[in-house]
Amino acid sequence: MDSQALLQVSPEALAQALLDRRTLLKDKLPTVIRSLEAEEEKLEPRVARAVKNHDKANKSVAEMKTTRDSSQVDARNLLPTVLGNRDTLVDSGGMINLDPNWKKEKLLEKLDNLEEKIQTAALDHRAERKMLDIRKKLIEENESWLKNRRDSNPEMAEYIDSRRQMSTLFRSADKSHRNMLKAVEKAQPLHEKKVTLQSELREVRRQLDRAKELLAQSDKSIAHWRRRLADGYGELDRGFPDLMQAKDKVAAGGDSSFARKSVTKKTAPIRAKRKQSGTSTKAKSTTDTKSKQSRGEKE
Repeated sequence: MDSQALLQVSPEALAQALLDRRTLLKDKLPTVIRSLEAEEEKLEPRVARAVKNHDKANKSVAEMKTTRDSSQVDARNLLPTVLGNRDTLVDSGGMINLDPNWKKEKLLEKLDNLEEKIQTAALDHRAERKMLDIRKKLIEENESWLKNRRDSNPEMAEYIDSRRQMSTLFRSADKSHRNMLKAVEKAQPLHEKKVTLQSELREVRRQLDRAKELLAQSDKSIAHWRRRLADGYGELDRGFPDLMQAKDKVAAGGDSSFARKSVTKKTAPIRAKRKQSGTSTKAKSTTDTKSKQSRGEKE
């Protein structure tokens, strides 16, 4: 609709349309509010359950992580002792019958290197599981070797017991780590569900607040436009300014507020460019003046 067509719309028609709209809203809003309140009531327990399930999953992950960390620390603390006992037995001849294959593979060193990689490398879940499988195989080899060594070398009992304890701790850490990875995967969809439901609840509450706000304003708005229809559209008293001022200005040939805003937006870059150009010219003039003064002093 152009400005001329808009000027042809009577104030009464506009006021009546606004009054009808506000009246319709007042009639419809109670039903809308009840529907939104019902939706809010339905969502609240779902959100509460989602938050509770997600928190429970996170707690389970934290507990498994604590168990894993504790077992790994204890196992790593035992590793230097086991290595020291082994070296002592080797030096004293107590491991003269050491299995050549075991000595060649240096299983303890493999465990040590593997543990360092697990602790320091940035691995995804698949890589972590692969590392844990390797360590599980090494520990099983260790258990088999320990059984054979204990049966044939009773004097190595302390050494064998400490190694067995270390292997048990590593196995406990691996089990907790695997369970933790499963719990993390299980917690992810719970987190996504929680976020989605919380977002839905926020949106319902936002709409509900807006509907209640409009309903609270309805009586005041209806009374406003009824008075306008009855008493006119000029300045009446406080809260009732002259609504015809802009129309009268346009009818007299002046610009509308929209036209003034459009002109302002178009001319703003030009003014900025001129201002920048003026600043540059002034700076150049100052530089030229200083240059002339400098040449005068030299002469």
